[in-house]
Amino acid sequence: MRLVRIDANEKNFMSRIKNTFAALAAQRKKGLIPFITAGDPNLEQTVEFMHALAKGGADVIELGVPFSDPMADGPVIQRSSERALARGVTLKRVLADVRRFRENDDRTLVVLMGYANPIERMGAEALAQAAKEAGVDGVLVVDYPPEEAEGFGQSMQAAGIGPIFLLAPTSTDERIAAVGKIASGYVYYVSLKGVTGAGNLDVSSIASKIPAIKSHVLLPISVGFGTRDAHTARAVADVADAVVIGSRLVQLLEEAPPATAAVTLASFIAEIRQVLDAAK
Repeated sequence: MRLVRIDANEKNFMSRIKNTFAALAAQRKKGLIPFITAGDPNLEQTVEFMHALAKGGADVIELGVPFSDPMADGPVIQRSSERALARGVTLKRVLADVRRFRENDDRTLVVLMGYANPIERMGAEALAQAAKEAGVDGVLVVDYPPEEAEGFGQSMQAAGIGPIFLLAPTSTDERIAAVGKIASGYVYYVSLKGVTGAGNLDVSSIASKIPAIKSHVLLPISVGFGTRDAHTARAVADVADAVVIGSRLVQLLEEAPPATAAVTLASFIAEIRQVLDAAK
C-alpha cells in the first residue's frame, strides 16, 4: 500500500500543528509538550489537569492512553497506566476526556500517545473518525514502526490527524528517511537508549543526531525521555524544536494531594515555560 501524503494546509488538525510550530519559530520560541496519563491518579481530574497544563503554557498536551504492557515506559508511567486501567480507563474514555477539554479550549494541541493493541481493537479508521470528532490533533503509537504503519498513517491523514513517529539514537538513515516520508506534525526523538524517566540525559549526543534527522525529516523535532526539570528542559531546547516532559509530571500527580494537584501541575509547567522563553 502506498501512503498518500496530504499537505498540512488541506486538513484542519494537521494545519493546527503546523501553524503552532510556525508561530513558535516566528517568535524564536521552543515548543513545550507535557505528558500525562489519562485517568491517573483518578478518573475525575484528567480534564482539569489538561486545562492546568494549558494554563501553565503547554503548546501540545500528550495524553497517554493506558496500556497493560507499556514497553517504552519506566516505572513511574507504568504505575500510572496500571492505576488507570484498574479504574476502567479505555481508549473511548480518553477520547471522551478530549471532547470535554475541547468544550473550553479549542487552541491547545492534543496528541494521543499509546500502543498498538487498543488501536487494533478499535480499528484505525474508527479511531481516526472518533479522534477527529473529539478534537485530537495527532496520534503517536509507540510500537508502530513506519514499515508497518502505512494503513494507520493513511487513515489518520485522511481524517486530518497527524501520525507522529518516534526516532531513537539507534535509528539508521534508512529508518529516519522512512519516518520522514509518512510523519506529520512533528517527530518525537527519544533522547536515550532506555525507557521514560531515565536520568542519564546526554545533550551532546542529542545535538549530534539532530542534523541527520533534519536531513530527512522536514518537520519540527521534539525531544523526550529524560527531561525532568527546568535545567534539562533548557538544555534540550538549545538543540531541538520542542521539549517533552512526562515522567516527572506523572510523579508529581502521584505524590500531590488531589485538591492541590492541578495547581502544582500548572506551576511546574509555568516554570518550564518561563525558562524556555527566557532562552530564546
